[in-house]
Amino acid sequence: MTAREGSLDAPTRHTIDWQDPAFTDPDRIDAELRRVFDICHGCRRCFNLCDSFPRLFDLIDEAPTGELDSVESKDFQPVIDACTLCDMCFMTKCPYVPPHEFDLDFPHLMLRVRHAEFRRGEVGMMDKKLADTDGNGKLGTTFSPLANWACKKDNGLTRPIMEKVAGIDRKAELPAFNPKSFVASAKASPVSINKAAPAAGRKAVLYATCFSNWNDAAIGEATRQVLAHNGVEVEVLHPACCGMPYMEQGDLAEVTKRAKQVAAALLPYVDKGYDVVAPVPSCALMMKFEWPLLCPDDADVKRLAQATRDASEYVMEIAKKEGLVEGMAAVNEPVTLHIACHARAQNMGAKAAEMLRLLPEAKVNVIERCSGHGGAWGVKKEFFEIGMKVGKPVIRNTAKHDPEGAGYIVSECPLAGMHIRQGVEESEGREAPPPQAAHPIQLIARAYGLGGAA
Repeated sequence: MTAREGSLDAPTRHTIDWQDPAFTDPDRIDAELRRVFDICHGCRRCFNLCDSFPRLFDLIDEAPTGELDSVESKDFQPVIDACTLCDMCFMTKCPYVPPHEFDLDFPHLMLRVRHAEFRRGEVGMMDKKLADTDGNGKLGTTFSPLANWACKKDNGLTRPIMEKVAGIDRKAELPAFNPKSFVASAKASPVSINKAAPAAGRKAVLYATCFSNWNDAAIGEATRQVLAHNGVEVEVLHPACCGMPYMEQGDLAEVTKRAKQVAAALLPYVDKGYDVVAPVPSCALMMKFEWPLLCPDDADVKRLAQATRDASEYVMEIAKKEGLVEGMAAVNEPVTLHIACHARAQNMGAKAAEMLRLLPEAKVNVIERCSGHGGAWGVKKEFFEIGMKVGKPVIRNTAKHDPEGAGYIVSECPLAGMHIRQGVEESEGREAPPPQAAHPIQLIARAYGLGGAA
């Protein structure tokens, strides 16, 4: 029987056996890098995704033989460093992912390399500090006026120092800090439940996520208000970060620790009939997919994964099963929706687009392409300009759809939305202001006239 050229089957992923000594064995890693890179070289479907692939193809094309056999392994590092773990090659482009016999998973191979680097002590202290989003968030909210002043892009005093010490590009827009955590503000301001709503009786734990808890409480507040208005009893919790920033650095032991910690805190609610809702797709992706692969024998982590929904996914589940409360006002401004990579990687469909199409009279311009941000990767001096380059098609599309800057650029990934907005603002020849960056749920809150609205 002959092998098929590409797989027609749904992609599957293997568990990440990160505690097996073979996982970090340098010779085995190099052999796997060469096997995978050679397949990618012969295919090249991913040429227009992240910068990893152009770097790989240029590296091979400029080698003496024009083939991988004349490329030295030490020259692979720029290819590895450019991967943002967005999963788009695996989910949308590669025809050779498992169950195909080539068994190719580029992002998880990059993760394997980074874990080996982390185990060898090659991740610097400052990078580790940047990954501590909860620690940084607690500090930033405690001293938010000072922290927000220091982080402003136009601060000519602090940003050059930040660039030199922390490697954060002085040109990169950084998120502000909340005056206090979203969990604290939600506790201080209880929300009333609409018991007449069709979905009354539902209960959900809103996993605050680091970004909403420490940086933009309006996203969490909009989610809480929309759910409560639609009859959902909401509890807001943030036991710990999901670990995505640690995963980017290969610290899989810390990610696993966070998975178990969050599962222990949220499962008692699941046992009482609560669903779990995450408003940021990177966090939902970790909880639903990455954690079970890292902790394949942990029944609690698996149960939490089954109970977790992305915020847009959950709203659409209500819309289709019970129906949403009527009375949303029209949104007449231009709306560009960026479908975040980690929302796409959840393989749930474009739920944010479905949700925004419920808005009366809304004309939604949907973009399914990488913004180029990639978490902490996108603000580092080494990668900021590359991220802007990768995001140019999205930035141009957004600017064209809203030439006057009268509307919104919305993304479930708030860092992506901020990145796109900055790109539009700095577009050559543009005099109009950029559109306002927001989360899709904030437009639903606005249409209902609720708190947290954009």
